[in-house]
Amino acid sequence: MTNNEQGRTLDAGALKALAHPLRVRIYDLLSERGAQTASSLATLIGETSGSTSYHLRALAAHDLIREVPGKGTGRERWWERPKGRINLPGPDESMSPANRSAAQIVTAEFFRLRHQTLMDYLNRPADEQSEEWKDAGLVMTTMLDLTPEQMTELKDQLSAVVDAAVERYSGQEGRSDTRRVSLRAEIFDLPAASSRGLAPKE
Repeated sequence: MTNNEQGRTLDAGALKALAHPLRVRIYDLLSERGAQTASSLATLIGETSGSTSYHLRALAAHDLIREVPGKGTGRERWWERPKGRINLPGPDESMSPANRSAAQIVTAEFFRLRHQTLMDYLNRPADEQSEEWKDAGLVMTTMLDLTPEQMTELKDQLSAVVDAAVERYSGQEGRSDTRRVSLRAEIFDLPAASSRGLAPKE
């Protein structure tokens, strides 16, 4: 499958292929660190290369990852995640029970890893961060009162900023002065006041 501007929404087959914590971790590492072999992934994860090789083939069967053309040998194949956004369909009542379970596994593991990455960043000792990177990050939470239309407009504006940054800085892999960074944009409505046990506004 090819990625379009809106990204690829994973179908039932891809969701089931990804619905394993180790496969989500492999997929995440390929996004974070770039192309890897079964052996290098085994070292990073603490598994055998036979295990990572098996899971890599399962991911490749659904075009979630691909072999890097012209790199590696028959014994040591390199794998990468294709560029482009993927959309994870949330568990939905219209899904079959098996597909809904797969969606729950994938979503839970993706966000567990995402949270772990953030906590690793927040808990990183200052002496492990070089001076030029110490104040480069930003973790911010802002509360707003918005209508659904306003939130949709803000979501589209944030998406446009991210898409523009992806296009502007693409092709910089391998430069000595760059690092892989995690860019996160989150916007969602909080539960209604009544469901949180709060009194409504006067």
